[in-house]
Amino acid sequence: MARGLKKHLKRLNAPKHWMLDKLGGAFAPKPSSGPHKSRECLPLILILRNRLKYALTYREVIAILMQRHVLVDGKVRTDKTYPAGFMDVVSIPKTNENFRLLYDTKGRFRLHSLRDDEAK
Repeated sequence: MARGLKKHLKRLNAPKHWMLDKLGGAFAPKPSSGPHKSRECLPLILILRNRLKYALTYREVIAILMQRHVLVDGKVRTDKTYPAGFMDVVSIPKTNENFRLLYDTKGRFRLHSLRDDEAK
């Protein structure tokens, strides 16, 4: 009786390269539809909360995004589960920081810091 796509993603079924701990809750953020496949991306909420440590909670990430502080490839993104993928540039103008999503040798996403001229 299901109608449409699945809207939930259990934490244990999330891609391993997201590096979520097992005991951090039952659910993981399901990436929105976008330019990258759901198994080859990292939702913005995980970038801001788990990787960059700009927020402690889900609600803090939403507050940051709704204030329009985060740009992905030069465009403001307010979707908390927007799928940022390989070679995308995540910019936070308020802190003058730019990051590019790259893979490390083990196939996990790594945020590489960029200068302003490289981020364009």
